[in-house]
Amino acid sequence: MAASSLSATFSALSLNPNRHSQPLLFSHRLLFSNSKTPLSLLLKSPHPLPPAKVASGDFEIPFLEGEDGEDTGAFSPPERPEGYVPPPSFDDGPAETEEEIARAFEELYGAAYSGESFLGNDVYAMDSMVKKATGFGSKTKKEKVRDGFDERVVQVRRVTKVVKGGKQLHFRAVVVVGDKQGNVGVGVGKAKEVVSAVQKSAVNARRNIVAVPMTKYKTFPHRSEADYGAARVMLRPASPGTGVIAGGAVRIVLELAGVENALGKQLGSNNALNNARATVVAVQKMRQFSEVAEERGIPMEELWK
Repeated sequence: MAASSLSATFSALSLNPNRHSQPLLFSHRLLFSNSKTPLSLLLKSPHPLPPAKVASGDFEIPFLEGEDGEDTGAFSPPERPEGYVPPPSFDDGPAETEEEIARAFEELYGAAYSGESFLGNDVYAMDSMVKKATGFGSKTKKEKVRDGFDERVVQVRRVTKVVKGGKQLHFRAVVVVGDKQGNVGVGVGKAKEVVSAVQKSAVNARRNIVAVPMTKYKTFPHRSEADYGAARVMLRPASPGTGVIAGGAVRIVLELAGVENALGKQLGSNNALNNARATVVAVQKMRQFSEVAEERGIPMEELWK
């Protein structure tokens, strides 16, 4: 009996076309009760609720055209207005110059992006005169100045300074710089390290550059003597092919000055710094024949009479 009632109920539900219009209400009390109520009575709703009324302005339900549920209407774009000119393509325009590209990047990223800072210096090219190289655990290093002058260390000595707490040890370096074109200079510097002392003395030598008068045979125009402190130096011109015959600091000064034929002699102290400076003083006393003739107001031919 129960089986026949269940089959009749399911058949009625499957054949009823309006089965979705009436919602099925299941009471928790009926479902979870232990009463032996038939399932046919539970499926039937004693009080059917009316369908919910929805305002038309709340939302819109899209309706599809066609039997298959697809929109069969064709898309029609709006017409272009009169006088419409299509924009040119990106590739059709003229190529931008480097200045225009740099100006555009300056507006976006700042003035330094184009390679030129506000001070007018090139930010991509490092200073070739002094280039600093720093690293972890190392002090700042400086390269040699590239200005055409050669450097040669004449002497490095340890010097001490007596202070209240004891003695302070420093290094004194004597350096001669020259371009072998008639310009030479002698400098001295002190520092706690040898490298720093050499750098300071090289800078000091570049500040004391003097011009050496020479003839076309790379020798002196005349003889000269000078002293500096206890050192005394004698310089003499020499014939072509003689070479530089001198010793100590005098030879270094003459070679860096570009002198190829000369005679030199140290007559006083053997101090390298004083002899180098005495050589510079002796060179400064020399004058060319043209200068002497101009001062006297006579032609150069009369100087030999």
